[in-house]
Amino acid sequence: MFIRAILMAFMVLGLVGPSSGDATSPPGNQAARLIPVKTPSGTVIQAEIADTPQKRAAGLMYRDHLKKDHGMMFFFDQAQEWTFWMKNTLIALDLIWMDEKKRVIHIERNVPICTRTDDSCPQYRPNDGAMYVLEIAAGTVDGLKIEKGTKLQFANP
Repeated sequence: MFIRAILMAFMVLGLVGPSSGDATSPPGNQAARLIPVKTPSGTVIQAEIADTPQKRAAGLMYRDHLKKDHGMMFFFDQAQEWTFWMKNTLIALDLIWMDEKKRVIHIERNVPICTRTDDSCPQYRPNDGAMYVLEIAAGTVDGLKIEKGTKLQFANP
């Protein structure tokens, strides 16, 4: 009888298998993948990767803090005048658009939060096609010597 109970326990564990999430993380909040982004000042930003429609749509929404050396990098499949807004974003940001060669083509500095509950938050976009957009804490971009035409260094995921 004892052997049968042990065999049954192994069979159940074999059917269930290991959990796919981290036991210490809340459901749906998996550890973010980070890539280093080297700036002209030599500072390295640790950027979360937003490379799926779901990750891009969520962005930095509902975050109440962003370290000065952290951000989020949005990766797109084609160059386009990608539009961003601050709905449900609780921290002000600097937004940096880059072309396919990772050269900065547009910067929006100190973009404020939007407290509107409808869809009327201001929208921000470049005048040229971008493949990448980096969001960092507001007021950070100037200290990193990032300006239009500079190139950032990072690998594609």
